[in-house]
Amino acid sequence: MNHLPENMENALTGSQSSHASLRDIHSINPTQLMARIESYEGREKKGISDVRRTFCLFVTFDLLFVTLLWIIELNVNGGIENTLEKEVVQYDYYSSYFDIFLLAVFRFKVLILAYAVCRLRHWWAIACEMPNVNSAGSCVLQLTTAVTSAFLLAKVILSKLFSQGAFGYVLPIISFILAWIETWFLDFKVLPQEAEEENRSDEAEEKQDSEKPLLEL
Repeated sequence: MNHLPENMENALTGSQSSHASLRDIHSINPTQLMARIESYEGREKKGISDVRRTFCLFVTFDLLFVTLLWIIELNVNGGIENTLEKEVVQYDYYSSYFDIFLLAVFRFKVLILAYAVCRLRHWWAIACEMPNVNSAGSCVLQLTTAVTSAFLLAKVILSKLFSQGAFGYVLPIISFILAWIETWFLDFKVLPQEAEEENRSDEAEEKQDSEKPLLEL
């Protein structure tokens, strides 16, 4: 007979705890819960941020724009075939624009590899050097803006481009400006915005961890 009250008390306690758990479950905001789940799934599925994608598109525009200007220059100076043979096959550093085109190809390959394929989160690749993320050591690559600036300055000083018409001014200046716009865009837009988004994500996760579990039985 003494066990009966104890059994009834245990049953009442279990019933109260189950009712409390049910109240917790019903108090969940379904909209808020779904928004959190979708945001987490979206971050996992999204391989590259919007601002980084815009940067990669601008790098592609850099290559296409310089290529277009070079093709126009080939047409203006006597036709594509003749001028192409003169500038590529009979390449002359002091009068050819072919190396400026190759410089744009160089920028495109390095920046797409670094920030689209490897998804680096540092400005080294665009300004000076980049660690090799695929090996235990590191190799220093002289890249994009530093190489572009040094090469164009040397070419403008030493070559005879200014005596060849408007393209002697346009191609070096455009190439120089685009390279520095890429540096500015990455340093002041891409990396700060991605860091801000990551901080917001970390704060949301910390807030969720500090809250009471929603589905606790």
